[in-house]
Amino acid sequence: MSEPLQIARLSDADRILDCISDGVITVDLQRHVTFINRAMRDLLGYQHEIPPNLLACDVLVQSNICSTEECVLERALHGQRVTNCEAFLRRRDGRLIPTSISTDFLRDDQGRLIGLIEVIRDISIPKELRAKVAEVDELKQRLGERTKFENIVGRSRRMQEIFSILPTVANTKTSVLISGESGTGKELIAYAIHANSPRKDKPFIVVNCGALAEGVLESELFGHVKGAFTGAFYDKLGRFELASGGTLFLDEVGDISPAMQVKLLRVLEKEEFERVGDSRTIKVDVRVVAATNRDLVQAIKTGTFREDLYYRIRVFPITLPPLRERKEDIPLLVKHFIDKFNRELDKRIRQVAPDVLDLLESYAFPGNIRELQNIIEHAFVCCEADVIGLEHLPKDIQHRSAGHHFRPPTTTASLKVVERETILRVLETNGWRFKDASDQLGISRSTLWRRIKRLGIRTPRTLPPRTSLMSS
Repeated sequence: MSEPLQIARLSDADRILDCISDGVITVDLQRHVTFINRAMRDLLGYQHEIPPNLLACDVLVQSNICSTEECVLERALHGQRVTNCEAFLRRRDGRLIPTSISTDFLRDDQGRLIGLIEVIRDISIPKELRAKVAEVDELKQRLGERTKFENIVGRSRRMQEIFSILPTVANTKTSVLISGESGTGKELIAYAIHANSPRKDKPFIVVNCGALAEGVLESELFGHVKGAFTGAFYDKLGRFELASGGTLFLDEVGDISPAMQVKLLRVLEKEEFERVGDSRTIKVDVRVVAATNRDLVQAIKTGTFREDLYYRIRVFPITLPPLRERKEDIPLLVKHFIDKFNRELDKRIRQVAPDVLDLLESYAFPGNIRELQNIIEHAFVCCEADVIGLEHLPKDIQHRSAGHHFRPPTTTASLKVVERETILRVLETNGWRFKDASDQLGISRSTLWRRIKRLGIRTPRTLPPRTSLMSS
């Protein structure tokens, strides 16, 4: 065996690395193992009887996607690192376990490459435990990340982009158009803009334009004087006057009639209007934030929405993604709603069960965040324990697994059997490459691993030939 690396002779370094919960090994340029920490020995199923002259390539770690060209040592010689590579590790008892591998270089005092240090993390354990094991890494990753703005929750890239622009937008009087499907939280965004603006101490007034008939909407927006129409027994202030100095939120603005669009455009351009039945002009200082779930560009083409009004309210556009496109936010949202309903219903529910989270992360959520909130509230009503299980969810949700990702059960096959068969088929089709399989199934890799464990799917013992330590 070649001369061991310096790290293998440093007892202090040994003790430090033995305290790390991830497996750590070092290898020299001849692929001999020069150091292995306690976590790595446990991971491989060894105690203290590790044989001498261990060759990393052939004995210690064997990857399911290893090849001469992809060998991490070969790549290191060409100056390439490996980060979070997913590969199988074979234990002493022959069992394969999924791991995440990262590598870095070891160099001597003259900067010459003398080997590699490799960190191997077992990713087969539940996500919740991995989070505790990797708590320090998790904190580092989330430094500077904003997961909440007012009552809006999100860690996804698109929500982070929205969070980053909201304070700037809030400090202006610019008209904002918020687009997105029903239930995505458009009113929350509108209120966040108001609450972070210089107008935050003034009124925030909401009008649901789609819920009011044209005549009623005109009176609601602009007010009326006594005798203006049948039933007008007194003067009434409109929402524009009530919102003076503050913000007026026009929800479902795409549903207003062409005639009302003309009147609304005038108010936005001239900041003045007349009450219904009155000839006096009223000046008003109101910031308008509008929202719609309709495609207003298409509405302009069909002549149902004015182009000049569209550009007047769309000075600054914000588009909210549907929940199915930001599924990494689901665990955060679930926790947010658990905290909310614990306060409101005086309960002490801690979390949802792993299979509940699996289902929620696979569900398409046609009702978006509003539907998720309703699901959690329903579960709170039914749950008397401290953990929400599948049995506490609405019946129609219980019978849905991954929606369109799995074919429906037949009379001879349960949903669990169909799900197991589907996952097995996708894994085999993708050569047990879990990233490709999870992408095809439309779920995250952590969700795929939870399902593999829950369904009792065993990873194959025989994999493609291996010629090196591990690969990316």
